[in-house]
Amino acid sequence: MSVLVLLLLGLGVGVTTALFGFGGGFVTVPVITVVDAGLGGDAVRVATATSALVMLVNALVATLAAPPRALRGRWALLVLLGVGGALGAVAGRFAPGPVLRWGFVAYVGVTVVDLLARPGFLRPARTVAGRRQALPTGLGLPIGAVASFLGVGGSVMTVPLLRRAGASMPVAAALANPLTLAIVAPALCVSLLVRGSTPAGAGLVGAVDIVAALSLLAGSTVVVVLLRRRPPRVPDALHAGAYVALLVAAGAVVAATG
Repeated sequence: MSVLVLLLLGLGVGVTTALFGFGGGFVTVPVITVVDAGLGGDAVRVATATSALVMLVNALVATLAAPPRALRGRWALLVLLGVGGALGAVAGRFAPGPVLRWGFVAYVGVTVVDLLARPGFLRPARTVAGRRQALPTGLGLPIGAVASFLGVGGSVMTVPLLRRAGASMPVAAALANPLTLAIVAPALCVSLLVRGSTPAGAGLVGAVDIVAALSLLAGSTVVVVLLRRRPPRVPDALHAGAYVALLVAAGAVVAATG
């Protein structure tokens, strides 16, 4: 896959970061799995590690472009997300490739079924005043660990939780970016320093494909800034439906490259 194609795909990464709070994980993992398919079973391990770098930069840019206020005073939650992110990244460096690949696919599948079957996502549930956007502190550790292990950031867990607490899609996506940042910062450090069972290869630093990551970021960062500063007005139901559709597409690509 050429650098030009990665630059164009980076535009899509920017859109998902700004509109869905993904930080790029659910686009980066399928794309890098295809880019590094020559690594065989190690391709998905490199993809999950590389997604940490892409998500870190995009989540940071999105957070700085339009910082949310709802997370002030939630330091315990952010610390637990970071600890979980580091633990998940370490586990991911040594886990067999098929576990990461099919774990990603299974996680996406379960999430999609949950979003479709249970009320509160496609149609936000009404909540008691003052309890909007609640995210229990104790969930920080498992959210961080699973998110970094599979390379998906934290948005795929936090956005549904925030929606069910009554948040609109724009608010949930905005809050997901700093939460993702807390997870992927320590996860990226692990991915750069710990190669694990990933073989040495051109362009790899630790388990991170630097060239592919930088190509995606070159296309995404400007889009993130523009859309966070001037977010498009998308009907909430359509916004939520697009979130589900993107999860389905990401899972299908990773499954197909197996």
